[in-house]
Amino acid sequence: MSDGNNHSNPFKIAQKQIQDCADILKLSRSTSDVLLHPMREFHVNFPVRMDDGTTKVFQGFRVQYNDAKGPTKGGIRFHPEETIDTVRALGAWMTWKCALLDLPLGGGKGGVICNPKELSNFELERISRGYIKAIGPFIGPDKDIPAPDVYTNPQIMAWMVDEYSSIVGKNQFGVITGKPLPLGGSPGRGDATARGGMYTLREAAKKVGLDLSKATVAIQGYGNAGCYAASLAESMFGSKIVAVCDSKGAVCCTNGICVPDVNAHKDKTSSVVACKGTEAMTNDELLALDVDVLVLAALESTITERNVDKVRAKIIVELANGPTTPEADEVLYKKGIHVIPDFLCNAGGVTVSYFEMVQNACMYYWEEKEIHEKLDRKMTRAYHEVFDTSEKYKINMRKAAYAVAVSRVVEAMKLRGWV
Repeated sequence: MSDGNNHSNPFKIAQKQIQDCADILKLSRSTSDVLLHPMREFHVNFPVRMDDGTTKVFQGFRVQYNDAKGPTKGGIRFHPEETIDTVRALGAWMTWKCALLDLPLGGGKGGVICNPKELSNFELERISRGYIKAIGPFIGPDKDIPAPDVYTNPQIMAWMVDEYSSIVGKNQFGVITGKPLPLGGSPGRGDATARGGMYTLREAAKKVGLDLSKATVAIQGYGNAGCYAASLAESMFGSKIVAVCDSKGAVCCTNGICVPDVNAHKDKTSSVVACKGTEAMTNDELLALDVDVLVLAALESTITERNVDKVRAKIIVELANGPTTPEADEVLYKKGIHVIPDFLCNAGGVTVSYFEMVQNACMYYWEEKEIHEKLDRKMTRAYHEVFDTSEKYKINMRKAAYAVAVSRVVEAMKLRGWV
């Protein structure tokens, strides 16, 4: 999550992807200039009383990247290495993600520099409330709607929505999505990111002629999305999970990992490392495994020029944001590896968040089966729009996803008279 050179700076990567798309669509310089920069961003510093009685100042960000198609939407990260450029990049990707799924939303993102692993629940609550108090004037159900992201969860969203409701003097559940069900959360939100990715994997497998019931799967990153991806790949397709990893290391089993055992081990030890019935390997070795499907569910810049030549999977499922650099993208495309790009693959989360917004506004809630059906239709349609565009322009899937999404944002901008 570095602010360093262009190869590791996520916003520089996002800008390069936008510029490449602008060239494909032959956009004017003024139009591409609007797309290359966030429309507004907020930097906040807020004091928090810690459990030991001291007061610590935390730094947070909120970027509202582009709202041409509607209120901005995007998660909030708690991470010790959070940077404004990471938040800018994620806000840009959220803009294209919402447009790609044809949601009436723009893109945003937020973050707080902190390490949740070193904080008590009481400290987490005070940080959550402090952040919302700081950015409260700039968000709202018709302005900017946050959601969970890395190291944030439904409980943190509950504290945030309560704080915002206190600020405005009324219950305002629609200001946040990814909430617990009793506070207006949506059924199906918990596994939405992974489930949406599995719907696109199903369609991709048809295109490349892969039988998912016989497929081997490796999962890089075993947090919320990676854990659900493992369970869903088994239950939906009968695929065999042969390797998983987290920040502490990787484990493998050629005969197939028992997903419930790994989940129980991770719950108990906070890591997949040393799970019974598995062998240890490095994270780099996992990326180079000869598997049918490689799921990337960790952080940015996982596959780069440094390791792309070692990747042997037939399909890459990008549940993480920005896991592949532009340089690596070109190599994967030439190798014939089918990449389901991040802001298509992981759009299930924001799509069900949108469903949550609709349900909050109507005060009428759908059953989980109906959520799954609506999500399936949205993800399947988006996948085929991207695939068809890829074939039309003879470009990789990421560039095709950009072409579809950016053209929709540009159309909205033109209709509003911005460009």
